[in-house]
Amino acid sequence: MSSVAFELPARLEAHEPPEARGLTRDGVRLLVSDRADDSITHGRFADLPRFLAAGDLLVLNTSATLAAALPARRADGTALELRLSTPAEGRDPDRFWIVELRTGDAPFGAVEVGERLELPAGGSARILAPYAGVRLWLARLELPGPLESFLAEHGRAIRYGYVPRRWPLSAYQNVYAVEPGSAEMPSAGRPFTAELLTRLVAGGVLVAPVTLHTGVSSQERHERPYPERFRVPEQTARLVNAVRSWGGRVISTGTTVVRALETVAGPDGTVTAGEGWTNLVVTLERGLWTVDGLLTGLHESESSHLDLLRAVAGEELLARSYRQALEHGYRWHEFGDSQLILGRRNRR
Repeated sequence: MSSVAFELPARLEAHEPPEARGLTRDGVRLLVSDRADDSITHGRFADLPRFLAAGDLLVLNTSATLAAALPARRADGTALELRLSTPAEGRDPDRFWIVELRTGDAPFGAVEVGERLELPAGGSARILAPYAGVRLWLARLELPGPLESFLAEHGRAIRYGYVPRRWPLSAYQNVYAVEPGSAEMPSAGRPFTAELLTRLVAGGVLVAPVTLHTGVSSQERHERPYPERFRVPEQTARLVNAVRSWGGRVISTGTTVVRALETVAGPDGTVTAGEGWTNLVVTLERGLWTVDGLLTGLHESESSHLDLLRAVAGEELLARSYRQALEHGYRWHEFGDSQLILGRRNRR
């Protein structure tokens, strides 16, 4: 098998949080793929301390999830859902946003530039220009109050058709999330509990934060990631460099963390602090400069996230891992199971 290609059975989609299935957050399954010896191990997320060592560094994305989905209505009465994705770069972040419009579970592209959409409480969104093809738009928001309070009152968490009922925003928050800004949950970190993080730290695993605010999922049809806001603090950069100097591993919690760290890494793996917008797309050909491992969920066959996973695991191990995940009934999506990929070290 030379590529990750499969049809995902509906029975393997996670339709609700694991807590609704009688599990703890860290009770989801964990597939561990180790490139050092090409081994694949099955366990639970709570087993994570078995696979990390004292002196390793676990990097977390502390972005919190917004209630980014708003009911909207066209002038002809058509009901839509407007999903905030990310603020428009260089513009007022309370007013200018990249948005996606949906009807049911499908993108809605039949709007026109200049069109005004009604939002709750007298708010509105004016469509200014297409962005990244036919699915996303630049819009100007006119709201009766600050965006944060408007979303708290009228917004809800973004969800897709495989999640049939609404869940509170708390179901879409990681336990360590502190800074609201992500349109969708940076879901690789969802299985962590405070108790599990305590066990890791007690075992000598270091923990450091970065921030990358995710937009709406842009990987459904081989679409490439678009610019996102990020910040790598000075203390985190110093920790990454120190851990690399003594031979520890840098483990990213999610593709968002990989994107942030690799944006500020040099070809020798040295990381500097930085913030702003990143356009980086990590591929197998580009490779990884500073990240040694990745905690992630399971992605659909056409997701461009898999390009990044290939950079960590390599094509063959990733393909075998996904075969085993399918054969052993792992669950996909943000409420599903997890994978830990430990890459082959390549210090320069």
